[in-house]
Amino acid sequence: MKTVKVFAAIGLAALVSACGAMPDVASRNVPLEMTPVPGQNTASIAQPQTQITPTRNLRVTRIDVRVPDSLSVSEANHYYPVADIVWRGDPLGDRHAQVQHIFEAALANGTRDLSGETDAVLDVEVTRFHSVTEKTRYSVGGVHNMEFKLTVLSAETGLPLGPTRVVETNLKAYGGKKAIEAESRGQTQKVRVTGHLAQVIRQELARPADAEAPKPGLALFRS
Repeated sequence: MKTVKVFAAIGLAALVSACGAMPDVASRNVPLEMTPVPGQNTASIAQPQTQITPTRNLRVTRIDVRVPDSLSVSEANHYYPVADIVWRGDPLGDRHAQVQHIFEAALANGTRDLSGETDAVLDVEVTRFHSVTEKTRYSVGGVHNMEFKLTVLSAETGLPLGPTRVVETNLKAYGGKKAIEAESRGQTQKVRVTGHLAQVIRQELARPADAEAPKPGLALFRS
């Protein structure tokens, strides 16, 4: 019986580890994590620490973010709930609205210093926002996995300035003692995810409209 329990524990650890190794199939991001200024309101995260020069001459005038009601939500405290939205970085509430606010804040911060000559609108549809549960966060840790469709439109004509991109990005989710230490420094899940998404949009807009997506891989980040 003890042998069966040991194999069961190994199997569970392997499942969670597989989540942590989930590939970034459409977007590979710069290897730096945004760090908020002490005392700063986490609703407005600092600009990315690495400066990426956009190859498209854009100035973002509007950001439209949709999180469809059809996306399933799980509040189950399992290691890996099966759902489109799993989020514990805000109090219990409307998870669709919470995810929308995160994307709106992140994309606004990631694009606010663009000063190109072409006025553009970002049209974003979130298709997945799978963070970690309490059980995962305070044990083995995992991955914040986010997916969205991005279309850049001309603010003048409303026409696309390039094809719609499907972006998938992963951010390491701290676990156990490291998660608690990060929280004490103000590096909450919401702060880290918002800062990460700001870098993601910056990098996406730095690539030519018809550029091929980078090869899959999990980005590395500073502690």
